[in-house]
Amino acid sequence: MTQNRLRALTELGQAVWVDNLTRQMLNDGTLERMIADDGLSGVTSNPTTFDKAISDTDDYDDTLRRVAGETDDPTEAFFQLAYRDIRDAADLLRPTWERTEGQDGLVSFELPPDLAYDAQGSIDAAKRFRSEIDRENILIKVPGTREGVQAFEELTAAGVSINVTLLFAVRRYEEIAEAYLRGLERRVRDGEPIDGIVSVASFFVSRVDTKVDNALDELNRPELKGKAAVANAKIAYESFQRLFTGDRWDALRKRGANVQRPLWASTSSKDPDYPETYYVDQLIGPDTVNTMKEKTLDAARENAEVSVSLTQGVQEARDTMTQLLTVGVPVDDIVEQQLPQEGVDAFAESFDSVVESVSRKLTPQHA
Repeated sequence: MTQNRLRALTELGQAVWVDNLTRQMLNDGTLERMIADDGLSGVTSNPTTFDKAISDTDDYDDTLRRVAGETDDPTEAFFQLAYRDIRDAADLLRPTWERTEGQDGLVSFELPPDLAYDAQGSIDAAKRFRSEIDRENILIKVPGTREGVQAFEELTAAGVSINVTLLFAVRRYEEIAEAYLRGLERRVRDGEPIDGIVSVASFFVSRVDTKVDNALDELNRPELKGKAAVANAKIAYESFQRLFTGDRWDALRKRGANVQRPLWASTSSKDPDYPETYYVDQLIGPDTVNTMKEKTLDAARENAEVSVSLTQGVQEARDTMTQLLTVGVPVDDIVEQQLPQEGVDAFAESFDSVVESVSRKLTPQHA
């Protein structure tokens, strides 16, 4: 029998999560099988997959009939539908959470996009969602905007476990890691425990190559295509290793602090010229997470090239980023401005779409 290479990834210290959650996955046992067979240890949810499932199937219709008796607000109705899936996934992953002493077995749920630039609104909503979902192994997703950095520190200081999402730039990632350290230090000063707090920093990968490769096509520099995303992630991992070592971190670790793991998101190959496991093979290392679409999980299960690759070729990664700047690719603008804004806009579009899908299905209930 072919070795399950997803399990081999976990043996090297990389958690394998699935970037999808639907009622069908819960009902037909898909998620349960992934946990049992693949060692899957987490789930990231997003409104795009919810939208497709709500629009194209009747999996949510029974729950919608119940929700329709409680609210006619489609946004609130969506939250109630999503809560059910999040809770059920969290319950399936509860044994993993217990076995790893709270460091894995986690399910992420995202804040509404209209809070991306509202620090206090994000803080209030994250606390509300955590309370209403009512599961210990939950991460609330906060976008890595400037306001998101502020919200993240406050939420960490308040003891809320967070998935910081939509990170593209190493500089912003370092700001997030620093905010995590400050939040933990504030809890220590206040005499509060820190051993129950976990966090991941979701660093997006393939979207960087898509944007940079387009620029390289315009500059007629094909030899540099397909290199930016992995180089960017390897440099971020180097920052992670630096920030989570030394006296400052040791003082927190002695009190039970958990490292904030880098999570590689958007790891499906967008370019058909790249293998499906392109962003799996090159981003393997301890204390990390790779959250994959099911297509990528299937490919990695059989074909992933499993070895610690994140710490290989770091100087080459730095040289690649320098070369890109030298030939005229506006890398800093792409990762610090263009991609974060496009990410927020795309999320807003997906969120509006899923709310509209819920609204259409609610309407007959009130007819």
